[in-house]
Parts: sequence; structure tokens; C-alpha cells
Amino acid sequence: MVVGILKEIKSEENRVCMTPSGVEVMLTSGQTVLVEQNAGIGSGFNDADYAKAGAEIVATPAEIFQRADMVMHVKEPQPSEYDLIREGQIVFTYFHFAASEELTHAMIACGAVCIAYETIVNNDGSLPLLTPMSEVAGRMAAQQAAKYLERAQGGRGVLLGGVPGVAPATVLVLGGGVVGTHAAQMACGLGAKVYLLDTNLTRLRHLSEVMPKNCFPMMSSPSVVRDLLQEADAVIGAVLLHGAKAPKLVTRDMLKTMKPGAVLVDVAIDQGGCFETSHATTHGNPIYDVDGVTHYCVANMPGAVPMTSTIALTNATLPYARAIAEKGWKRVALDVAGVKEGLNVVEGKVVYEGVAEAFGLDYTPVEKVLAG
Repeated sequence: MVVGILKEIKSEENRVCMTPSGVEVMLTSGQTVLVEQNAGIGSGFNDADYAKAGAEIVATPAEIFQRADMVMHVKEPQPSEYDLIREGQIVFTYFHFAASEELTHAMIACGAVCIAYETIVNNDGSLPLLTPMSEVAGRMAAQQAAKYLERAQGGRGVLLGGVPGVAPATVLVLGGGVVGTHAAQMACGLGAKVYLLDTNLTRLRHLSEVMPKNCFPMMSSPSVVRDLLQEADAVIGAVLLHGAKAPKLVTRDMLKTMKPGAVLVDVAIDQGGCFETSHATTHGNPIYDVDGVTHYCVANMPGAVPMTSTIALTNATLPYARAIAEKGWKRVALDVAGVKEGLNVVEGKVVYEGVAEAFGLDYTPVEKVLAG
């Protein structure tokens, strides 16, 4: 199979979907790997590194799309790429379809096989290809909350960990999954008082056992969220519904109860955001103010630390990319646990129920596509 590694073109996205060492592994299984010129520059990998690993350096994305059986990205295809994607071509990347009706319709129209990193699952229900970026984003969320609480950034002027004789900041984390846990760990490590909310009692018991003493796992409910918002200096939204839109846990009315200069960090923005007042921002223009509350809603947070993120992403995606290249997408979806769930849009059909529900589209069970 010919595999194409594309340069990211989304605003301020510096990651690349595969390192040179990953390319070398792909080549050992007999694949041909095309790498777009300068694809890895933002992550610290130059064309010579890829060429030394055995890749063919290609000048344009159009040639990648024309020649490759499978193209790989980090972020979802951008509008300028829609017409380049061929019918039946495998596109393997983070899609987050439920956050974009335009993207969903574009991929239906082009007839590609869209395999989403974020919905592939393990036997235990975990998300192996979303996890590494969730770990990065969670840790970054605490850093960004600390930064934008600084007065120079428009915040309350509160140090996250306080100092002797001065109380630390209070951080509210909504969601006790990978993002929320890593955000809470980082905030706790900086000395903050952290409330970590989730709706799964089993998960809360686990968090109570493993989290630091300045972290307080609690059962989430609308009333608990309302009460803790009034105390919070920073709120980190870390909720996830697999492949579906994030629920809106903080309404516009709730902002009026928060402290002036408080910070909201919406890590769920890739899935539409979990604050009613959220809209996606960029690293170049990351924040905006609503009712005196700072909103940080950067949709590709791990792109700010691309070297770390690219290596972590390659570690996770490489076994799947190699399997798909060796066996084909349909065989892998049947043989490898969790890959079937990664199929979102296949040859014009929406095969992931959460995406169909998000936009009222016809849903085709993935088993029907695989059987055909």
C-alpha cells in the first residue's frame, strides 16, 4: 500500500502524523511512504530525516492525494483538501465529525473511508489513539489556567498554588477521564485546591484512591456544578461523549455567578465545547471575554508542543496504520478489536451513530458495510 503523510495546514498546527522512525517501521512491512515536503518541520523533523528513513519526499499535497491509498493527517481535512480526496481512499486522522456538519457532508460526498483516531477503542473501553493527546491537553489545560489567572493576562491575579499564609486557587475540573485526571494532577502538583467531578461512581472511587490529597473527587450534578462555579478561580471542561457532541454543562447565566477574572478552559471544544459560551480559538488568538470571565478554547491545544505530541501520537497510531496498510481497512476492522468503532463515514454512508444523531443524518450500521 502507498501511504501518504500530509503537512498540516490548519491554522498554527505544527504537529505531523508520523515521525521518521515511524516511517522506517512502515517500510519494514513493505509499504511505500510518501511524505509531503516540510511536513515535519514544525515538530523538529526535516525532509532529510524522512528521506534517510526511506520515505519519498513529495512536493505537493495534490500528488499525495493522487498517489496514496491511505492518507494520514493529525487534524481533520480542511476545505482546500475536500476535492483532492478520492472515492474509496482511506483517510486516517482525528475527525471529530460531531463538531462540524460541513466536514461531515464533505466526507460523505467524496466517498472516502474515514477512520477517526478518536473513536477507536480498546477492549476495556479506553481510547488508545485519543489518550496521548488527551494527556497532553489535560496537562496543558492546567498550565493555561495558571497563565490566564495572571493579572497581566486579564485574570484575577491569583497564583494557582498560593504561598504560605495565602490560600491557593480553586480549580474545578469537569470530567474524570484522561483529560480531567491529567489536568487535576497538574493543578494539584502546582498546589491548587482541585474539585474533580464525574458521574461514574466507580471512577470516583478509583480517583479518591489515586489522586493527591488536595484533589476532591465528587459526583457531578447541575446543582454541584452551580455551587462550585461560585468558588472556582478556574474551570477546566474535560467531558467526552465518544464521537458525539459534548454536553453544555455551564450556561451563560452561570457565568454571572463566577468571580470576575475567572478562567474557563474548554478542552472539549473539539467536540463542540462543554460551556454554552464556548467557540473555537487559535494559539495566535487564544482567549476572549464573556461577562468578565476569560475563555480559553483552543481547538488543537497539543499543537503548541508539537515535538512531544508528534512522538506520542506516532507511538499510538503506528500499530494501527501498519495493520491497515498490510491487510486493508475492512480486514483490520473485522480482525482487530476496536477498529470497527473507528469507522465514521464509509463510501458515502455515516456508520457512526453519534455522528448521524448530531446532524439528523441517515445511519448505516457499520456491520452492514463490513458485510458488503
